[in-house]
Amino acid sequence: MSEITYLSQEGFEKLKEELRHCRYVERPEISRQIAEARDKGDLSENAEYDAAKDAQGMLELKISKLTELLSNSRIMDDDSVDDSKVFILSSVEILNLDSGKIHNYKIVSETEADPKTGKISVKSPIGNALIGKSAGDIVEIKVPAGIINLKVNKIYR
Repeated sequence: MSEITYLSQEGFEKLKEELRHCRYVERPEISRQIAEARDKGDLSENAEYDAAKDAQGMLELKISKLTELLSNSRIMDDDSVDDSKVFILSSVEILNLDSGKIHNYKIVSETEADPKTGKISVKSPIGNALIGKSAGDIVEIKVPAGIINLKVNKIYR
């Protein structure tokens, strides 16, 4: 059984658009490339044909994974998120007790994660450690650079 992925409406729509693009833009383009390569003659020594078939295989795998991901996803409404504890789609303000810096993050699914915009994956070391914590809680997190200590200052939408 596949794992359920919780997505925001925005993340769900983004994945649907990516799947639509793969099916209706990229797939026909690869089919055109295969037909063009096939027209060039002997397929046993045709590198263009082999490359196009490989690209087709990779695209079909991507389409399959996106289809499965979308079929096993649940859309979470930001308004239904409980602000008393950190859950997926919670926004949190945390204080790094080691550096004194304050950071704001939104906890999202792996597919929506974008650290540049403050969206971190629920499966990342920090995101995972924050799940279920309340404002005022202190969390010790093992990250690749070592151990960091964070304090949850507030949880908000």
